[in-house]
Amino acid sequence: MIELEVNNDERIAKQLGKAIQGLTNRSPLMQKLAGTMLSVVQQNFVESGRPKWAGLAYREGKPLIDSGNLQNSIQAKHNHDEAIVGTNVLYAALHHFGGTIKPKKVNYLKFKIGERFVQVKSVTIPARPFLTLTEQDKADLVADMQDYFRSLLSQ
Repeated sequence: MIELEVNNDERIAKQLGKAIQGLTNRSPLMQKLAGTMLSVVQQNFVESGRPKWAGLAYREGKPLIDSGNLQNSIQAKHNHDEAIVGTNVLYAALHHFGGTIKPKKVNYLKFKIGERFVQVKSVTIPARPFLTLTEQDKADLVADMQDYFRSLLSQ
């Protein structure tokens, strides 16, 4: 049997200490992952979905960016254990998952399209998932993690 023993090597001890600290305090990694996910979600808005969202039925332009409120509400947060990207806008889930809007207290929904008002019994909103990751996005997140762990051993 071959054995190797390292005693009192300050460089190795210092490097192991840095690696252990980096594994213990993962906040920098989570911050990087949150930033990457935020960029990905913003790109989903720029490209009108990846894959493409359903188009607009009653106006020109890109879906989900009429006022910019939903896109501008996307936030990234992180802590020691997690990276989160999301929104607190009430109608976000309806746009992300799709659904049907029906009136609660009256028989019809009434709203303006162009210069005229219309009445309908319901409106169906197609799903336009904006909080999604492509396979490439997932690979990029894995690469971010690998870079982080490599950096712990090369400092």
